[in-house]
Amino acid sequence: MRRIETLADLDALYGDPVPAALSKVADHLTPTYRRWIEAARFCILSTVGPNGTHGTPRGDVDPVVRVADPHTILLPDWQGNNRLDALRDLIADPRIAFLFMIPGSKTTVRVNGRAWITDDADLRASFEKKARQPATVIVTEVAEVYSQCAKALMRSGLWDGAEAPAGLPTIGEILAEMTSGEIDGSAYDEGYEERSIPKLW
Repeated sequence: MRRIETLADLDALYGDPVPAALSKVADHLTPTYRRWIEAARFCILSTVGPNGTHGTPRGDVDPVVRVADPHTILLPDWQGNNRLDALRDLIADPRIAFLFMIPGSKTTVRVNGRAWITDDADLRASFEKKARQPATVIVTEVAEVYSQCAKALMRSGLWDGAEAPAGLPTIGEILAEMTSGEIDGSAYDEGYEERSIPKLW
């Protein structure tokens, strides 16, 4: 079968990006993005290193990351199997990516950046739960944040029957914030799923 190996070949198969897909990208956590991420208790953490790529699930009973400021998020590294795939990667290559998910919401939010690891005693202590502390904390410097199209979760029916938390920012609210109101968030949200169904497959 034919391999697609050039950008020209790839571009020939797809149209231009949907304008909203570009306007929703921020270089920091805006107030709306911050609200969304602080409601997430689960994410997929992706790293790359000498032994390849790794994607690992991270979850917590509280928000899975702490927003230190609009440019920094903190991820406590709780006890696991000690493979340390992601941590080993970050020692070699600071690039990091997060995919945040919230049950009931078909929106996902992605954060890309560069990260480093600390065992700072005060910071670790600030995450203490049930007399336990994380061994380390991953400090991520945010390079970009953006919401992801809902179609993948619509196709999969992943959250069928689940309800999103009350007050969670919608994709329309995110787009309205990111475009300073140029995109009408309420109009975008209204009927989004119905508009998207013909484009799912």
